[in-house]
Parts: sequence; structure tokens; C-alpha cells
Amino acid sequence: MAIVTETLAPSQRSFAASLDIDASAEDAFGLLCAVEKWPVWLSILRSAKLAHPGNAIALGSEVVLRASVPGEEEQLYEVDQYIANYHLSLVGAYSLRRRLDFRIERKTSRSRLHVKLTYPAYGGRVGVLMDRWKHGRRLTHALDEALLHFKGLAEYRRDDGLLTDL
Repeated sequence: MAIVTETLAPSQRSFAASLDIDASAEDAFGLLCAVEKWPVWLSILRSAKLAHPGNAIALGSEVVLRASVPGEEEQLYEVDQYIANYHLSLVGAYSLRRRLDFRIERKTSRSRLHVKLTYPAYGGRVGVLMDRWKHGRRLTHALDEALLHFKGLAEYRRDDGLLTDL
């Protein structure tokens, strides 16, 4: 379930969610590094692509995102933290208060995905209240659904006989 967290800055909105996945951390992180597939499972994104296609995602990579998160339509993000099979964090290239953070915990043969979305809500306390009223519940629900979609993609096995007769 997505949790809304209040940060030290009163004009900052933050949403976090986590979910257990029946897949190894390597497999889950491999799916997480496929930036072009993010809109498939992360419904708050309309499109996602690497600014320099052909390069693998790494520290310093630039990612162009079109999101339905309040703010500008298309934004450039930069990978500012990267630990293979564990942590991927993007920060807004022009606004350090925009952040998308993914972390994967290894738990024997399973793993746990943690996602945190942070963005500024302009207009002081009134702006935060308006943002909470306008976008809060929708973003919380979208983040919960995104984790369920990621879980389905990470756990899908083509050789599993469960779907063969459909």
C-alpha cells in the first residue's frame, strides 16, 4: 500500500510503496533497468526513454520522462544513485526536489521492491492542500497498482503451464 510521507520541506509531496516479489533481485532489477518498459507497469508515466539510446542505464545516465505527476509535461532526470541489483535513483535535472527512487531488497529467493516518488507542491501550505485534494488519492492508487503490475511482469514465466490452455 502506498504511504504518503510528509518531509521536512512543507511544500514537498512524497509517496512511497513496497511489495514482495517472487523473483530474484537480479531478475527484478533487470526489469527495472528496462527504462522503455516503465510506462507498461508505472501508470503515472506516459513515456520513458534514455536520452542517449543504446547505452545501458548507469550512474549519470539521462532519462526523459513524460509523466502525469503535477509539473511540466516532459522532464529530464539524471541517475544520481546506482548500485547494481539494489538501488536506482533519479533526480530531476532542473529541479532537485523531483525524485524517483527504486530499491530492491533480496530475501532468499524472493525480493521486495520499494518505490518512492517525491515532487514539489508550489503555493505554500495552500498549494500542498490543493495538491493533496487534487492528486493525492489518485497518485497513491496509481503507485499501488504500478507495484502489482511490476510484480506480474517480474513473476511471469513463459514456460509455466498455467496459461497454456488459454
